[in-house]
Amino acid sequence: MSASTDSRQNETDPNGRNAPTRNRVRRLAAWAARRNLERKVAIVLVVGGVASGLATFAAMTDNFFGVADPTTILLLLNADLVFLLAIGALIARRLVMVWVARRRGRAGARLHARLVGLFSLVAVAPAIVLAVFSVLFFNYGLQGWFSERVSTALDASLEVAQSYLEEHRETINADVLSMANDLNREGPLLMYNQQRFQRTLATQAALRSLTEAVVFDSSGRVIARAGFSLMLEFDPEVPDWAMQRAEQGDVVTLTAGTEDRVRALIKLDNFVDAYLYVGRLVDPKILNHIDRTENAVQLYKQLEGKRSTMQITFALIFMVVAMLLLLASVWVGLAFANQLTQPIGQLIMATERVRSGDLTTRAPPPETRDEVDSLTRAFNRMTGQLQTQQTALVDANRQLDERRRFTEAVLSGVTAGVIGLDPDGRIDLPNTSACRLLETTRDKLIGRPLHEIAPQMAKLAERARKRPGRGAQDQIQFTAQDGRTLTLLVRVTAEQEAGRPISGFVVTFDDITELLSAQRKAAWADVARRIAHEIKNPLTPIQLSAERLKRRYLKQIEQDPETFKACTDTIVRQVTDIGRMVDEFSNFARMPEPVMESEDLNQLAEQAVFLQETANPDLSFARELSDQPARLSCDRRQIDRALTNLVQNAIEAVRARPEAPEQPKGEVRIRVRPDEQAWIIEVLDNGRGLPVEERDKLTEPYVTTRDHGTGLGLAIVKKIMEDHGGEVRLTNRPEGGACVRLILPVGEDAGQSGDDQPPNTDIGRARVRA
Repeated sequence: MSASTDSRQNETDPNGRNAPTRNRVRRLAAWAARRNLERKVAIVLVVGGVASGLATFAAMTDNFFGVADPTTILLLLNADLVFLLAIGALIARRLVMVWVARRRGRAGARLHARLVGLFSLVAVAPAIVLAVFSVLFFNYGLQGWFSERVSTALDASLEVAQSYLEEHRETINADVLSMANDLNREGPLLMYNQQRFQRTLATQAALRSLTEAVVFDSSGRVIARAGFSLMLEFDPEVPDWAMQRAEQGDVVTLTAGTEDRVRALIKLDNFVDAYLYVGRLVDPKILNHIDRTENAVQLYKQLEGKRSTMQITFALIFMVVAMLLLLASVWVGLAFANQLTQPIGQLIMATERVRSGDLTTRAPPPETRDEVDSLTRAFNRMTGQLQTQQTALVDANRQLDERRRFTEAVLSGVTAGVIGLDPDGRIDLPNTSACRLLETTRDKLIGRPLHEIAPQMAKLAERARKRPGRGAQDQIQFTAQDGRTLTLLVRVTAEQEAGRPISGFVVTFDDITELLSAQRKAAWADVARRIAHEIKNPLTPIQLSAERLKRRYLKQIEQDPETFKACTDTIVRQVTDIGRMVDEFSNFARMPEPVMESEDLNQLAEQAVFLQETANPDLSFARELSDQPARLSCDRRQIDRALTNLVQNAIEAVRARPEAPEQPKGEVRIRVRPDEQAWIIEVLDNGRGLPVEERDKLTEPYVTTRDHGTGLGLAIVKKIMEDHGGEVRLTNRPEGGACVRLILPVGEDAGQSGDDQPPNTDIGRARVRA
């Protein structure tokens, strides 16, 4: 839930809201760079812009002659603007990139900027000159087109053409009027004789050189016609305005722009609803010349009216084309500068990466085969050789490092301390065991002289210097930080090759304190076994004989019987004490194997205190038992014996404390508490405490601080802890008195003494910390 909530928060906060969009933009930019999309787009835009400019020019030219569509021209102008803006945006982006690269001091940025400026200047100057001269040339050309001579010639031509047509109109008007008068005079005769009407109509048309003649009524029905007047019969209807004017008595002249003839219409007054419609052919070449003259004059007038617009339009077109050429030239300059400086910049960046240590760097070869390509290939060959040499050096260094790590692993895995010394006796390679035995850290040892850490080891090193082939070995006493005295077995060997001076020393040492203690313990166990065997047998007869002498001869002795009785009592008492000592010797020498069963440590502690509390009512006994069940697999009899020994030692330590005013009452406290994977039983007192000098030897046999002690109590406790896989710790309390802590582990190793190892020589199973 928390992960999803955090992700939703990251999606909605201001900083992480646009992260997916930015990632997509980065991926799109990377894809465009791989495809060289910017260059392709620029080429398309330049080609499209030039094509659009040419199309605009063509459309504007057609527009002056009334051909192009204004909507098309507007679309082309918008397209020109779009192309200009797009190309300008690309160029602006590239210029900004060049400026940013120069500000950031990128490789080749200054050269790139100079080349861009130079190429831009070279491109701008011709474009500006071309545009200025084009505009001036166009203006001078327009002035020549619209000169007074051209205008006068066109007007005269148009006047001649119009005069020619007007002459034809007047001629046909006179002919149609006279023909109508002739027909009106013969109207009563012709109305009822169709054949005569047609002959008369044909004769009148032939006399006046008319190519067509038709008489029709207002409904369009042909009344009479000449034999060759088919064109008038098949023509569309006469316009209404012409019929209306003819109805009013006017002569109407009709000319069609697409026909090669002139026609006239008049109403016949002496006829009922009759109209005369005649036509005469005109030379087609003359009509074509007349049409061209009229069109030319009309177009000339239009162009003359649009002269200012034309100048502005053509100037705009020249500007568009000039801008397109200018932008295209600038882009080509940018592309060329980029193509020239990019390999140089890549070489500089690759050199920087090589300088920083990255020998895998290769400069991409340029696309062109030139000196820059040769330089790039030479650089790549150089970095390849450097990489090969570095790889060989790295492999050699790796092998040395593997050997060093193997040596360090071997040294850190051994229990003995190993120290490497330089020829001057300074420490340069201590292993983990050496740091542990000397109770310091690796950093504090390296570089320090050996005589500052262990003077006795330094003396052995001097002995080894004098005889490099044999070395030196001895046992030294080393005082730990907590006051314990350790016995170290030290060996020093000098490193020397044949014919060369000493290159260093190797010091190996190990803590044999526990080994010596175990040896002494084994020796004392053997002595105790012999003493128990040799002394215990005569003790019983001696005690029985002394008691018998007392019973039999005490009444017979008349002189000084008290002395006799005291002597016999002393013999019995001393024999009893000797027997108790022999029993302790026997118990120490022949400690039985523990029988493991689940026992309650709270109950064992309570029983140990209860027995001594009854026998010592003047002392205070306190119990701090565990609130939870303290079940543990152990030998009840041995644990009870160990607790009894510790409580008795505490009582004797309290009674042996020196007298002092306002001295607190003697107290013995037993505490049971759980710990990580162990149960801890502590016996505390406020007695005289433990001696500092020989505290680490108190668990050895026959080492005691009491006048009448045997020195086997703590030794037996240690042996019991060994059989249970536990630990004994001896400390002094800050407020006075001693604290003996028994640590009994909870696990599968607890209580396994090991049948294959003698109990009295197992120095690695139990630890004694003083």
